[in-house]
Amino acid sequence: MTEVTNQTVDPEDGELRLDRWFRRHYPQLTQGRLQKLLRTGQVRVDGRRAEAGLRVRPGQVVRVPPLGEGGAGKAPAAPRPVSARDAERLQASVLYIDDDVLVIDKPSGLAVQGGSGTPHHLDAMLDALRYGSRERPRLVHRLDRDTSGVMVLARSPAAAAALAAAFRHKDARKIYWAIVAGRPRLRQGRIDAALAKRGGSQAGPKGERVTVVADDDDDARRAVTLYDTLDSAGPKATWLALWPVTGRTHQLRAHCALMGTPILGDPKYGGAAAAVPAPEAAQRLHLHARSIAIPRPRGGILRATAPLPEDLRATWELLGFDPAQYNKQRDDDPFAGVEP
Repeated sequence: MTEVTNQTVDPEDGELRLDRWFRRHYPQLTQGRLQKLLRTGQVRVDGRRAEAGLRVRPGQVVRVPPLGEGGAGKAPAAPRPVSARDAERLQASVLYIDDDVLVIDKPSGLAVQGGSGTPHHLDAMLDALRYGSRERPRLVHRLDRDTSGVMVLARSPAAAAALAAAFRHKDARKIYWAIVAGRPRLRQGRIDAALAKRGGSQAGPKGERVTVVADDDDDARRAVTLYDTLDSAGPKATWLALWPVTGRTHQLRAHCALMGTPILGDPKYGGAAAAVPAPEAAQRLHLHARSIAIPRPRGGILRATAPLPEDLRATWELLGFDPAQYNKQRDDDPFAGVEP
C-alpha cells in the first residue's frame, strides 16, 4: 500500500485496542513498525495522534499511512460510477426511508464492502440512495455477501452515530431465518461460544473464516446466539429463527455448525452435510435477515421486515415449510419477551 487511506471503524471492531485493530486488518505490519508510525504521528484517529492502547469506537476514522509493498495487502478499490441498472435494482430494494434512516432488502451475492477482487459491492453504490440528500448514506452494520435481507443505513453523521451506538450496546434486535441440516437436540436454546478470526494459511483455500476458541484465547470474542425451532422436516432439516445477541463475523454459520446442524448451502462451515437437498432449490446459503427492531435516532423504535426471497422459497416449499402460515399464527419475533 503506497498511499494514505482513511478507514472507518466497523461496528464489529468497536472497543478494540488500536494495535489489535491494525493486527486484524493489516496482519503483515509488524508491531515494531506500527509503534514507529504511532510515535511519529503518521497514524491518527479522528485527526489526532494515538497510542497503541487506544480503544477505537465504531464510526471513528483511522488514518493509515503508506505501508509499502509488504505492509498490508492492497488499498481498497476506488468506487466506480453506479450503473443505471444497479441503481434501479438498489432503489427497488428499499423497504423504508425517512430523514435519518434508510432500510434495504439486500440481495444474496452482493458484498457490503469491497476488498481484493471485489469491485462490485454495496458501499460503492450508495450514491444511488441519496434521494436528494447532500449526505451519502452510511453503513452501520454488515451482512455476509451470501446472506439476504434487512440492512439499515444512516442518512446523516448524527444518525450514523446513534445507530452504531444501538448496535454496540446491543439495543438492536435482528432476527434471521435459516434452514439447517438435521435437527437440534433441543427445540430452543442458547449458544455461548467465543469465536476468533483465522486468516492467512489457517483460513484454508476458502478465505477468511472464524472458529470456536477458548475464552482466554488472545483473539477470542464472546459470541451469543439464541435459536428457536419454527418447523422441521423430520430429522433431515429444520427451519430456525436465530437471534445473534452479539454480531461477530460468520457467527450464525459457525454456531449452527457447532450444534451439528450447519446451514444449508454453507460448505465452508458445514462441508458435505450442508449440501442443498435438491437441484431445483437455491444453491446458496439458506440464511435470511428477516427483521430488525432498532431505536430511531430521534426516539421510538423502527421495525422492518424483509420478505423471504423467491430463490429460498423453493427450498421452504420443498421441505413443506409455510412462512405465510407462520406469520398468521405467531408474532414475527419468536424471542419477544426473552432476555438475552
